[in-house]
Amino acid sequence: MRRELGKGEPVRELTPAAGLTGRPVVTLGGEAVGQVKDVVLDAANGRIAGFTLAGRGLFSGPLRKSVPWAGVHALGTDAVMIPSEEVLEDKAAVTTGEEASGGLVRGARVLTDLGVQVGTVRDVIVEAGGEGAVVGVEMSSTEALGHHEATVFLALGSRPAMTGDTLMVPVRDTEDVAGDLTGLAAAVRRRRLGGDGGPGAVGEGRAL
Repeated sequence: MRRELGKGEPVRELTPAAGLTGRPVVTLGGEAVGQVKDVVLDAANGRIAGFTLAGRGLFSGPLRKSVPWAGVHALGTDAVMIPSEEVLEDKAAVTTGEEASGGLVRGARVLTDLGVQVGTVRDVIVEAGGEGAVVGVEMSSTEALGHHEATVFLALGSRPAMTGDTLMVPVRDTEDVAGDLTGLAAAVRRRRLGGDGGPGAVGEGRAL
């Protein structure tokens, strides 16, 4: 289960989940075991569940192995570091039930608790560090936010509420949308200073 973040805890580097695709997976001994194919989310806990892998090289296909988040030593800017190949598991270890479950996925509509659609999810934003926390979404806005199809970033609570293909957010959160990742980091920081929380979510194990 995801650890609840303390009040005022600093925000680490933020990365769109799509930006993790193709990132090398390297052991602490320096061996490259593959590259990230899919980022799989545990939506119920608002974090990364793990990664499925592809081989290295232009013509390499998917591997039948995965890296559960518990096996990740560090999510770096240039590589995903793991202690050794011993942490690799079968692909099903992180993707079980992905087809039937709801997750924070591209194309999901973002709906406020007042029933107004404010955008469509383009990507989820992950915070570097030991938690693999999903802290926000990149979305295409609707006119409800004053700009149709503008790219904006919205900070999420610690347990995003996802039902089917709809992400539910409190309307008050839409008053603090950002125009870039720097602005999103500031919004996440403000949430932590004010105390974070959020309702439970439906679904887990969905690949992006």
